[in-house]
Amino acid sequence: MRDEPAEPLDRRRKKLKFRAWRRGFLEIDLILGGFADRNIDVLDESGLDDFEALLNAGDQDVYEWVTETAPAPAEYDTPTLAQIRAFHLEMTPPAP
Repeated sequence: MRDEPAEPLDRRRKKLKFRAWRRGFLEIDLILGGFADRNIDVLDESGLDDFEALLNAGDQDVYEWVTETAPAPAEYDTPTLAQIRAFHLEMTPPAP
């Protein structure tokens, strides 16, 4: 998925975590940044590729896919997106 040469996983994880927290759309920053804080160290190469693809997609689109207000296109509907959805549900307080 990436065109750049392979880089050490720890460096790649650090870059992805930084990007996850600096999206520009607070709600998705909190979701993706929080997910990265908790899970980035356990994602394998494929999971990192999927996470990076989400970081390259539009903020509003990703937010809708995570909250399931819109279906994710097949190329984004990955196990990593499912993990992010589960993380979001876990972090979302129940409605009063």
